[in-house]
Amino acid sequence: MRFFLGTNAVHWLSDPRSEEAPLFVSRRRLSTYKTLPHAAGSFALDSGGFTELQMHGKWTITAEQYAEEIGRFVRFYGEKLLWVAPQDWMCEPIVIAGGNAGRGVVFRGTRSYVVEHQRRTVKNFVALRALLGDLVIPVLQGWSLVDYRRCQELYAKAGVRLADEPTVGLGSVCRRQSTVEATEIVTALAADGLRLHGFGFKKGGVKNCHKMLASADSMAWSATARQTPVLLPDHDKPGPGRCGGHKNCTSCAEWAFMWREQLMREIETVEAAPAFC
Repeated sequence: MRFFLGTNAVHWLSDPRSEEAPLFVSRRRLSTYKTLPHAAGSFALDSGGFTELQMHGKWTITAEQYAEEIGRFVRFYGEKLLWVAPQDWMCEPIVIAGGNAGRGVVFRGTRSYVVEHQRRTVKNFVALRALLGDLVIPVLQGWSLVDYRRCQELYAKAGVRLADEPTVGLGSVCRRQSTVEATEIVTALAADGLRLHGFGFKKGGVKNCHKMLASADSMAWSATARQTPVLLPDHDKPGPGRCGGHKNCTSCAEWAFMWREQLMREIETVEAAPAFC
């Protein structure tokens, strides 16, 4: 399983450690840079759809505008940009109905329906595939397994063979990815031969599902540093080799890359453990 380290700090693309630890960054963040940062390693690009729907209740740019932005990145980064997500529509209840998601995140709500979000997701993918080719990946959206099956059918009706795709994103599971229900969804879709990418998986979800995922990304390192809180030695002091004197390591590259390395070791331990019946 390829594991992408999620970050809001686009300048991490230039960090030499990203050669061994591919990054997952937001198009919304990268598009604000007039001069794009050098990329030491490969990375994938999130659409920023969660923020887009939270702020506006809809996408405010067209597929053509989105593709124009991505085209700029492709010309600069070439093959280091592995793939990009489409302008998908998440199906969490709070995204549709609106409300307070915590930590100051309030959703306007799209006031729509899961099936309509799925139709819009598939329609946008088809449009972007025509503009960007294989760089854009299909994303399955839904809430229950029945929903995800319906989304599969919508792709099939659009002429998209998901089993032939090198990467198929699995959306709307990040807030429940360590639950039994989410594991059952991943298991069922992987059994169809889909090479799934798990968006926003935390440690528990990665450990439960890593054998069924082709790839995953996470920013759980940041939440861990905030909740514990994690503060590496001397990181409360400014100076060379330190982070400038912060209260915790929620935005700290040192901690983030360390967290990812530890997770990779834990997964190797799980794979090496003997099986018991």
